[in-house]
Amino acid sequence: MVAVDVVLARLLALHAKRIDLSLDRMWRFLARLGHPERRLPPVIHVAGTNGKGSTVAFLRAILEAAGFGVHVYTSPHLVRFNERIRLARPGGGVLVGDDELSDALATCERLNAGDPITFFEITTAAALLLFARHPADVLLLEVGLGGRLDATNVVDRPLATVITSISHDHQEFLGDTIELIATEKAGILKPTVPAIIAPQSPAALAVIQRQAARLCAPLRIGGKHWRATPDRDRMVFRDGNGIMELPAPRLVGRHQLDNAGTAIATLRCLPALQIPNAAFGQGITSVEWPARMQRLVRGRIAVMAPHGAELWLDGGHNPDGGRAVAGALADLDRRDARPLILVVGMLANKDCQGFLMNFAGLASAVIAVPVQQDTALPREEIAQTARRVGIPAETHDSIAEALASIPALGLDPAPRILITGSLYLAGEVLAANGLPSI
Repeated sequence: MVAVDVVLARLLALHAKRIDLSLDRMWRFLARLGHPERRLPPVIHVAGTNGKGSTVAFLRAILEAAGFGVHVYTSPHLVRFNERIRLARPGGGVLVGDDELSDALATCERLNAGDPITFFEITTAAALLLFARHPADVLLLEVGLGGRLDATNVVDRPLATVITSISHDHQEFLGDTIELIATEKAGILKPTVPAIIAPQSPAALAVIQRQAARLCAPLRIGGKHWRATPDRDRMVFRDGNGIMELPAPRLVGRHQLDNAGTAIATLRCLPALQIPNAAFGQGITSVEWPARMQRLVRGRIAVMAPHGAELWLDGGHNPDGGRAVAGALADLDRRDARPLILVVGMLANKDCQGFLMNFAGLASAVIAVPVQQDTALPREEIAQTARRVGIPAETHDSIAEALASIPALGLDPAPRILITGSLYLAGEVLAANGLPSI
């Protein structure tokens, strides 16, 4: 069996561009595969800028708590490509194994016969082939980028479509206004298929509502048809079916109320699934989703944190993601006040200033570190941007050096440290930490 990494390296060379949004190549290739997209379990298709992965994680946890077999497709991965493909199993899904993944990738490579196709397109086709080969009750399918022309947008009639929070990101591919970005996200809506919408800006919501009206797709809109609100240390969910009092979600941050609420609203509008009420509480308290306000307490990186400090990891990388993380940190500070240190690495195509502005007045310092990607933003540029928004900053060559430098800052009490700015950086940290990432 050819090693997965060897096949993946060859697939990367099939198209000159890493991102080239189009469905033409995907349709042609799926025909060669015998149309696996027509043999899938019922699909819940999830798009959005922020919160897609967390919402999918909540959906999976609730469905599995209710006893359903769930396939899951997400991207990007943090440490291993296998993280993108989770196959249903009794008692809970498992990541696809190397042998089975290698076989599916090799099949796709052979049938593609060297034709131009992007890495995401051919690996998505391999995932659909695997999902079609294995029985499951539900497939949770996360959009890679945008929605309208994304390689996942090949299912004619999903069980439901979901759109999480929309904001600015990937403007070079999706457009530079919220309306243009929302148009791409709303491209996953399907005729008469229910669409569950997380709370949105008025501009984004107007675009979604127009597209839904054209398709006669019934909408369930956060803040209008359903609400998820905190109540002390609990969560209250309200919709047209009534009120549920639930434990607080396991994932940290007030933004996770909206993500949990979006998942609950989705499953509550699909009565054919018959989710028992107990499964909602069990699911949102057992959910796991790495690098989303994840506390690192064990592992090789965790032990590098200064004595008494808290170490957190979050892959947020755009202004709205930064705003959500800053809100979560502010909530933590109200319960346990500590100085905040940000260890930041970012890619050059991200809005570094828009991201860091969220932490002005909250962070005591930024420590800029490299990300092991060709498109990484230089450390000194990150530091200069931090100073420009009013946060003292320095640079170091690695996470280990950054953590080792913190005691010299003389902070009392021991600080809360957040490593953030990039999912690639988060993956590097989890790999170096030496524990399973998912």
